[in-house]
Amino acid sequence: MALNLAALGKPIGPVTKDYHWKDTVLYALGVGAGFEEIEFTYEKNLKVLPSFAIAAVFDLFFLFCTEANVDLAGILHGEQQLTFHHPIPTEGTLKTTGQLTHYYDKGKDKGALVVGESDTWHSNGKKLFTSRMTMFARRDGGFGGENVSPPSIVMPDRKPDFVVEDTPSKDQPLLYRLSGDIFALHVDQAFAAQSGFEKPIMHGLCTHGFACRALIKSLMPGRPEQLRRMDCRFSRPLYPGEPIQTQIWQEGEGRALWRVVNAQTGAVVIDRGVLEYGDVPAHQIRFDNRVAIVTGAGGGLGRAYALELARRGAKVVVNDFGGARDGTGAGSFAPAAKVAAEIEAAGGQAVANDDNVATPEGGERIVQAALEAFGTVDILINNAGILRDKSFAKMTPASWQAVIDVHLNGAFHVTRPAFEAMKARGYGRIVMTTSAAGLYGNFGQTNYAAAKMGLVGLMNTLNLEGAKYNIRVNTIAPLAASRLTADVLPPELLEKMQPEYVVPMTLCLCAEECAVSGHIYNAGMGYFNRAAVVTGPGAVVAGRDQYPTVEEVAAAMDRIDSLADGKTYGQVSDQLADLLAAFASPDAAEAAGQEKGARGEPSVAAVFEALPGAFRPEAATGVSAVFQYRISGAGGGDWHCIVADRQCRVVTGRHDRPTCTLNMAAADFLAMMSGRLAPLQAFNSGKLIIEGDIMKSQLIEKLFKR
Repeated sequence: MALNLAALGKPIGPVTKDYHWKDTVLYALGVGAGFEEIEFTYEKNLKVLPSFAIAAVFDLFFLFCTEANVDLAGILHGEQQLTFHHPIPTEGTLKTTGQLTHYYDKGKDKGALVVGESDTWHSNGKKLFTSRMTMFARRDGGFGGENVSPPSIVMPDRKPDFVVEDTPSKDQPLLYRLSGDIFALHVDQAFAAQSGFEKPIMHGLCTHGFACRALIKSLMPGRPEQLRRMDCRFSRPLYPGEPIQTQIWQEGEGRALWRVVNAQTGAVVIDRGVLEYGDVPAHQIRFDNRVAIVTGAGGGLGRAYALELARRGAKVVVNDFGGARDGTGAGSFAPAAKVAAEIEAAGGQAVANDDNVATPEGGERIVQAALEAFGTVDILINNAGILRDKSFAKMTPASWQAVIDVHLNGAFHVTRPAFEAMKARGYGRIVMTTSAAGLYGNFGQTNYAAAKMGLVGLMNTLNLEGAKYNIRVNTIAPLAASRLTADVLPPELLEKMQPEYVVPMTLCLCAEECAVSGHIYNAGMGYFNRAAVVTGPGAVVAGRDQYPTVEEVAAAMDRIDSLADGKTYGQVSDQLADLLAAFASPDAAEAAGQEKGARGEPSVAAVFEALPGAFRPEAATGVSAVFQYRISGAGGGDWHCIVADRQCRVVTGRHDRPTCTLNMAAADFLAMMSGRLAPLQAFNSGKLIIEGDIMKSQLIEKLFKR
């Protein structure tokens, strides 16, 4: 095996984790908390132990290993750094994205260090913590890379200021693993022996949790929300039941060094610990040194966006053509100039621009204005718009085209050069402006609605193309008073629809802290919700190689029409994968008496029938192995796959001498085969249990196309 050098810098995730207060309590119990630290173990006035952050990045650890292509038999968690931005709430959804940032070569037979970094966001919109983990890949050194610099942390040569003693239970790993780190090394005697240990060892991150408790108890008792940073290096294994000491040295106000030692042997278990703590500074989303372009900013929403961006530190290009509401007229520099003057009078920086977004040249000049004045573009809000409402029967080609040119083509004309500038810098935030008229329809606005839905399609693809450049693209559907709605809505409603109610959501999507991309949000009157295209599970109406009849489709309309268990797709290939899965050997599914699941997946039998067609002979040179599958639950059974002489044969039943045996529940197996469950994640979560030669099982992903 060789490290995948191409994986460096590639976005990994997002990984999401839903959790409840019981999960935070279970974690606290798993790292030794009890009645003495009731704030972590009782739901009344509950606080979350900060090292619970580790539970959010278990799956990312496994994804890092998969992307790096490390040899799993030699992987150890080497170092862990956590930086906390906000206290962890007691429940919600955590979303984590990351990337591999460095490979360090310690030399042949000495291993390699694989470094991954990630940010985790809460469903409340706050970034909670940043993780930097280093994996020690003992079998992957010697690839010719640079070595890591010597550590700069030197532990004090004096008596610790605090020493906290504790003794993890002999059964501690059994409780801790329920928080998600279900790795066999910590529970399986045979696996531990295969890895070179006399028995299962403590999770290093469980000991890390014991240390976190000790640090809070000593330095900030009762105030876990003050923990700002916690770094360490895992030095030696610890067996369950062995006593430990957490030794702590204060290093001035708000900083300490720490380590954990085996109290029996004196061996350092966790070393070079750094802790920073103190009151959380008041957080404000700022745009200091960011350059923003706002189109249609001469009044209404655009003006409100420009003023608030500037108030929060952004340098703003205020664009407005200055034409009439329907886009007619020669235009005027005055609206943009007036808003730019407001910004400058308040101490901000702005330039006015009156180019027309409806032309490619106008879009280029708008972006060029930002580059000439401020050197770059970080933020683009495509807000410019016009109205030419008519019922469809009265809609003229000119009115249709004028609205398309400003809303849809205008967004393209400005976004294309802005995207290039953002791509070069590796950062960008783009907001499109759609409308409820496009999302849901509105009488007399066919041109406007079509343009607004076109912007959603533009966002969907730009989201994919911008992901690896840290360019996030979202869409706002505002409900706000402006000159476009001044004589459309009742006066009493207009008063409640001031642009200032929409601004917070739009600026949230412009922020560096924004964790989402490819999302649509309705916003108005202080009410916000997400809109999405939801696809139902559907139904396969005809059998293999048969055209469905009109009557068969009509009879199946209830199933076809249902959105129960519907899902959103991130890209067209995701939807296509489900479509192809629905047609993967339907005859085999029928023969097995199995209906397809809610996601349109084939039966387990159909997957094995199709397996030889996915075999890659070029990857099987020199491989001779028998992979036994034992699939439990409805639709399960036994199959074995024989690979030899660059050929593959799948046989029903059990082989008498398999190279390895893979045990899974049918639902988990189908999830893994469809790509919704990563094999390494399945293995480490206990959903995939492998018997026999575990290392040979790693060949499966290379031998078969997904």
